[in-house]
Formats: sequence, structure tokens, C-alpha cells
Amino acid sequence: MLVSLEKAEREAWPRPRPLKIALPAVMPFDPDLLPAALRAYVVDIADRQQSPPDFAAVTAVCGLAAALGNRVRIRPKQHDDWQVVPNLWGAIIGRPSAMKSPAMQSALSPVYALQDDMRRKWEEAEREAAVDDVLSEIDAKDAKKRAAKALKEGDRAGARELLASLAEDDGGETPCPRLIVNDATVEKLGELLNENPRGLMLVRDELPGFLARMESEEYASERAFYLEAFNGDGRFTYDRIGRGTVTIDSCTLSIIGGMQPSRLAPIVQGAVSGLSNDGLIQRLQLAVWPDDVGSWQWVDRHPSLIARDDYESAFRRLHGLELGDGEGGYTALRFTPKAQALFREWMEENQRDARSGRLSQIMESHILKMPKTVASLALIFELVGGGTTAVDAETTARALDWADYLRSHANRIYSAGQTLAEEGARLILERRKQLPKEFTARDVQRKQWSGLADRETVASALDLLIVTHHCRELPQEPDIRGGRPSTVYRWNPCLAESA
Repeated sequence: MLVSLEKAEREAWPRPRPLKIALPAVMPFDPDLLPAALRAYVVDIADRQQSPPDFAAVTAVCGLAAALGNRVRIRPKQHDDWQVVPNLWGAIIGRPSAMKSPAMQSALSPVYALQDDMRRKWEEAEREAAVDDVLSEIDAKDAKKRAAKALKEGDRAGARELLASLAEDDGGETPCPRLIVNDATVEKLGELLNENPRGLMLVRDELPGFLARMESEEYASERAFYLEAFNGDGRFTYDRIGRGTVTIDSCTLSIIGGMQPSRLAPIVQGAVSGLSNDGLIQRLQLAVWPDDVGSWQWVDRHPSLIARDDYESAFRRLHGLELGDGEGGYTALRFTPKAQALFREWMEENQRDARSGRLSQIMESHILKMPKTVASLALIFELVGGGTTAVDAETTARALDWADYLRSHANRIYSAGQTLAEEGARLILERRKQLPKEFTARDVQRKQWSGLADRETVASALDLLIVTHHCRELPQEPDIRGGRPSTVYRWNPCLAESA
């Protein structure tokens, strides 16, 4: 009789379905999205490393933004004073061993080379300055002797004139110029930005560590600084007992880093739930999550020297542009009439879409930040192509193609909360024998399993297990003590057959 009841119970349950959430499709990277000077080498990197070309392409564009800095800007309207500093924030997302770090290092090699050149020139200047200091000491001794002699002879004014030159401050030590930082406190980063007013680039091999730090209440002031640094032309002042008051005149910072999908999910979940929805994650405008490379093959050849030379030349050209002597110490370009029409049409459509009420709050925030990104890309592509007077229609159209490409990746990224639910559901299912036959969400949460420590994540995972018929909610009688009874779940008995 008992066997018959168990059989009847099993037959009353649907068969469990596989735990699989399909991510939204993304546009594959088209090499034509890049100017000709960058295209061949990005494809070369991807081929030799067998990685998605998206990784090298996004890193390259963010690197170009850092090489250019804030000395050239764009005014996206013909008469308005709205202007955009072309600093960019990006992230490359992929599973472990997807060749994120090698692609990033290869694409950033010209930026590191520029920084090395700057350091060598600084070291040479410091050696010359050391020799000048010795000569200055000799001059100072001689001047003191002559001043003492003049004073004895009653020429006090002459003695003061001789000593006045010694009192002049030589400005102190000249700091070593930088382009790249990897791990710095916000106070130190502020000092580095003041020493390098054109701007810097934050490179993080593992970006989630940086973002997780920003989530902590302890580092709320740092989060505020980075939110300000996205625009590239803001000022920021902080007061510290040790360092005193430091004012950063130009918070120009580009960012690039790598990320695993599993580490992305909790960050997106926080933004979606409203716990940390101040727009930090949406500022990663050049964030891409391409499909894995389907087939791998052994590639062992030298890099294309011609492609690499063209690629490196583009970085040197942008870094060495003799622009920036206009009002405010920078040059601002505008669109040509045809380019202006393209940008206006796109922006009007973008704004209508954002205000339609059809989008999630996180996506709405993301696309409202896209005009800065599109304008920055158009300016950078124009300068890479050799233009220095106005941004033309061809480079603007290329930037608008990037907008479509990046939008598709944003759709995938903001669905990462679903992948978190899937991973949580898989973990609960794998460890179900550690739970009672009838269990509550609190029973799961008490286990403190990785990624399942908070109520919202556990609830999402259990909802997925219910939808896929791995478990179900049991009807509960009202609690005689009052209050809402805890939801109790029961495993599908069919799971015992496959255990």
C-alpha cells in the first residue's frame, strides 16, 4: 500500500526540467566597427589568442581614450555649451580562461609603451636636474660670499639682491608622469591626477574586486569620487587628517577590467534591487559579454608587424596631438552638419526609448548615459583617422553602430541576475540531501552556501526550482500565534529515482 502511495505521488508530479536560462543574444563584433588603423591588429590578437575580438577591441578603444586624455573634447550640439570629455569605462566579461587578460594586455601594449617613454624622458631630465643642482650649490656658495662682502662694504641692498635669487623655490621634485594605475586609494589617485592633469587609466585584471569595494559603506566617499570621475571634467575635494585638503581640478579617468559572469551577477542584482542603484554599473558603458569561441585551434605565428605598427601609431598620434591650447587649455570639436543630423536623430530616438516606460530602471539609466559614450567614440575615431577640425558623418555613423552593438551586450549583462538564480538553484539541488524533505528558505540561508547568503537570492533560486518542477510549495495552515507562516517546500519525489 505504501509503495502504491509513493508511486501515485511521483505520478502526480511533472518531470523536472533542466535548469537552463537562455541569455539574450548579443551582436557579434564586426571588425568594421573599428577605424582601419586599429582593425587588422585587433583581429590579429583575437586570432593568435583564440579569443573573442570584442575583448581586444573594447580594451583598445578605452586605451585610446586614456592616451588622448582631456585636452580634446567634443561639443555635441552646434550652439549649446554642453561638452564631453572622451574618457571611457569598459569591462570585458567571460568565463575563466576565456583569454580576457592576455587580450587586454596585448591591446594595451601601446599605452604601456607610452608610459615607459614618459618615464625614460623623466629619468633623463632628473639626471640633468641633479647636475644642475650641484652647479646651483656652487653658485649659491659664491653668491653668499659676494653678499657677505657687499654687506661688509655697506651695500646692504646689493647683498639682499644677491641672496634673493637663492630664496626662489625651484618648485620641488617633478613627479614621474603616469598613464596607468592599477590599485590606489582615492586620496593617492587624487594626487596622481593632479600630477597628470590630462587624465589616467585604471586597469584592473579583476574588476569585481574594485566594484565590491565600492559597495561597502566604509568606502562611500570613494564611490562618490568615481561617480564624479565618469564625466571626466568634474572637480572633487576631499579632507583628510593626514593629507589635509586636496582638490582635484580634473577628475579624468578611463577604466578597463575583466570580469567573470558569476562575479557580475551579484553586482547587477544589487543595482536591480535598488540596494546600490546610483548608476555606477551603468557607467561601464563599454561592457561586453560575447559568446564563447565555439571552436579552438592551435595558432603559432608572429604578430603582423604592419598591423601592429599601424595600431601603435594611432596611440602615439593621439597622445602627441598638439591640440589643447584653446580656452580652458583644451580644444573642442563639433559635428559637421551631416554628422550633426545623424547624432540628433539617434539621440531623439534614444531619449524617446528611455522615457517610454517599457524599459527596466537599470536599462533606462544605462541608455541615458549613452550620448556621452557615442560622442566620445565619434571624436576618438575622427582623431584616429587624422581629422582635427570637425567630426564627420563617417566616424559618427561608426559610433552609432557601436551604440547598437553595446546595447545588445547591455541587455545580456543586465540579465545576469537570472544566471545568479540558476547557479543558486543548481547548488541547492546538488546539496538537497543536506536539507530536510520539507524545508524553508531559511533552512537554505542558514547553510551559508556560496552565493546564497541573502534572502532575495535564495528566493530567486527557489522560484526557479519551482518553475522547473524540482520542488513545490506546500499549503500551510495559519499560525495559531498569528503572523504569516513560513513557506515550506517539498522535493519532487522523482529526484530520488535519479539520485
